[in-house]
Amino acid sequence: MIAEETLVAQLKDRESQAKAFEVLINAYKERLYWHIRRIVLNHDDTDDVLQNTFIKVFRNIENFKGDSKLYSWMYRIATNEALSFLKTKSRKLGLSSEALQESLANQLVSDVYFEGDEIQLKLQQAIATLPEKQKLIFNMKYFQELKYDEISEILDTSVGGLKASYHLAVKKIQSYLEED
Repeated sequence: MIAEETLVAQLKDRESQAKAFEVLINAYKERLYWHIRRIVLNHDDTDDVLQNTFIKVFRNIENFKGDSKLYSWMYRIATNEALSFLKTKSRKLGLSSEALQESLANQLVSDVYFEGDEIQLKLQQAIATLPEKQKLIFNMKYFQELKYDEISEILDTSVGGLKASYHLAVKKIQSYLEED
């Protein structure tokens, strides 16, 4: 892949923008897909949120200042889009965000795109019980193997706070898994 600064410059240049955006999508779509999928859980919803994320990136690339890494900026957009999507969905269905997460986790059993085994399903159900922030932090650290400083940049929070949230999330997940 080309250097990030070069890619950003090409994205901001009208003449090279289309080709650069294609490079951007190919470079980040899978990582962003799985990041979003771990938040919204459903494949079709993930595709919608991913598309909205790339649209927002395209429309707002001029506002990218380079204060953070490009992927951190895109992860922040993807995270906000996914959370906004869940809020809208829970409002439309008349469910609390916790009830919606539980429902989505239970639907994984019949999701043809869910490739996990029974243990993975149990883990996803346990993660669904976590508060929103702990869920995000756990997914980024455990599944995406991001470093605390990267997560800090994406979520705009302190490393110490992240470590505490991750520790609490792990304890809650262990407790949930030990109940059965």
